[in-house]
Amino acid sequence: MKKIVSLLLILAMVVSAFALASCGGEKTPSSDNNETDNNTPAQTLKLGLGVHVKASATDAIEDKAGQGQATVTAAAVLVDADGKIVKAVIDCADNKVNYTFDGKGVAVEEFKTKYEQGSDYGMVAYGGSAKEWFEQVDAFCALIVGKTADEVKALVVDGDKGTEDVISAGCTITIAEFAQAIDKAIANATESKATADSTLKLGLSTAQTVTDATEDKPGTNKVETTLFAAALDAEGKVVASSSDCVEVSFGFDLTGKSTFDATAEILTKKEKGANYGMVAYGGATKEWFEQAAAFDATAIGKTPAEIAGFVGEDGRGNADVQAAGCTIYVTGFTKAAAKLG
Repeated sequence: MKKIVSLLLILAMVVSAFALASCGGEKTPSSDNNETDNNTPAQTLKLGLGVHVKASATDAIEDKAGQGQATVTAAAVLVDADGKIVKAVIDCADNKVNYTFDGKGVAVEEFKTKYEQGSDYGMVAYGGSAKEWFEQVDAFCALIVGKTADEVKALVVDGDKGTEDVISAGCTITIAEFAQAIDKAIANATESKATADSTLKLGLSTAQTVTDATEDKPGTNKVETTLFAAALDAEGKVVASSSDCVEVSFGFDLTGKSTFDATAEILTKKEKGANYGMVAYGGATKEWFEQAAAFDATAIGKTPAEIAGFVGEDGRGNADVQAAGCTIYVTGFTKAAAKLG
């Protein structure tokens, strides 16, 4: 009899334990929802790069050199699915080159963007401004977060300055070129793996090529600005990138008279597309914009320092870059990318 009672007690304990285990293992709807929320991936954003170019030139005179000036304003943006800006950065390469009254080009030792010049740009020290250029452009970029392209364009008023909201934010300089570059950047934006947690950066690098005028041929003072925009993750690796290049050549004759056509529209190499002519006239298998896209793709997953090492001794890309389809010279790309580090 005692054995039967003991067996019944053991059986009751097993049944109770099984019931408790079943209740404890069952997840409530709320716990399921929490897990889904925690595992929801961050919204990806589009990366865009836009460039606005303005150029002019003057003749040399006996006691003053002629000058060519190419102002390259660049903007990089991260935008959401509604076309609203999540992050934006702007810089400007205001490249000035000279040529003499006897038709000789003058080399420039170093080109720095307005942002790179920092306080040395002199808006506070010499222009009486309350804030330097880089501070004012930062204020503008902060203000346009959450805005669409049309809303950014609406910030420009007569005289190319900003509305009261822009001025109150701390940007009192002209902003028309900022807005135009932002407009292009949003229009150019493409899907990427960047998120709101990504760091958005923009690098500009300018190179110069000079030839003196002869009796048979005008001289040239050419500036080529390469741009590299990228979104970086927490480890400093590129998750999205976009590059472009602006080439402006200032011609002059033996007397230093400018032959530059200031009325001609200046397009970036990417904007020229197939009209750039690498396939039609250069015998290349891919156009410049396609080769730039191949370079951008190779940069994914790399740090700016690693991208800076993509170039070989001949100025062309390393084996990985060329295998990706970029066989052009990449020194400009790598120098621009190195500035992101």
